[in-house]
Amino acid sequence: MCIRDRPNVIIPAEAVSRLEESEDPEKEGIKITFLPFLMKASVLVLKEMTRFNSSLDEKEENLIIKKYFHLGVAVDTPSGLMVPCVKDVDKKTIRELSKELVDISQRARDKTLRPNGLKGSTFTISSLGGIGGTAFAPIVNPPEVAILGVSKSEWKPVFDKNKKEFVPRFIMPFSLSYDHRVIDGASGAAFVEKLSQTLENIDQLKE
Repeated sequence: MCIRDRPNVIIPAEAVSRLEESEDPEKEGIKITFLPFLMKASVLVLKEMTRFNSSLDEKEENLIIKKYFHLGVAVDTPSGLMVPCVKDVDKKTIRELSKELVDISQRARDKTLRPNGLKGSTFTISSLGGIGGTAFAPIVNPPEVAILGVSKSEWKPVFDKNKKEFVPRFIMPFSLSYDHRVIDGASGAAFVEKLSQTLENIDQLKE
C-alpha cells in the first residue's frame, strides 16, 4: 500500500536568480536544469531519513538500509518511460550531474543504454514537468520503498505577509509515494517537509 502527499515547494525568486547567474549554461555546452538540485536535495534528506533509502529483500522479510545514494531518474522515450540509474549522487557536483543526465537521457532515447545502467537505484525521481500537468501519483519501483514525482514548475504571484504585497515565487508541485509496510504516514509527511525546507534554501545545494 502506498500513501501519497502532494505539497508545493515555494522557492524565492532571488534564490532561483542566483542559481541561474552562478551556472553558465553555455559552458561546455551544458544546460543546467532544476533536476540536479532536486537530486542533491533528496540525498540530503535521505541521509537523515534512511528508511527511504532502503529495499525489501526478495522474501520481503528484511529491510536493507543502503549507505550509498544511487538515484533512478525517469526518462520519457518513444518506447515509454525508462529509469536510468545515476550512481553516487552525493559525490557529484551539480555540473557533473547535469552532464550525466544529458548523456543517459539521450542514450535511453536512442536505446543504447546498457541493461546495468537501469539497475541499482535506491530511490527514484520521476520528473514529468516537460510533459505538463499539475500532479500525478508515481508508482514505487520495487525493491525500492519510495519514489518522488515532480510535476510542471512555474512562476506564480504569492502574497508575502511581511511585505504585504504579491511577489514572484517559483512553484514546484511534487508527489511522494511510499511502501506503507516500511514507512508510515508521519514519516512520509516529515520527508516532504524536510525536502521542501531544503529546496527553499536552495543556495546550499550549489556545492
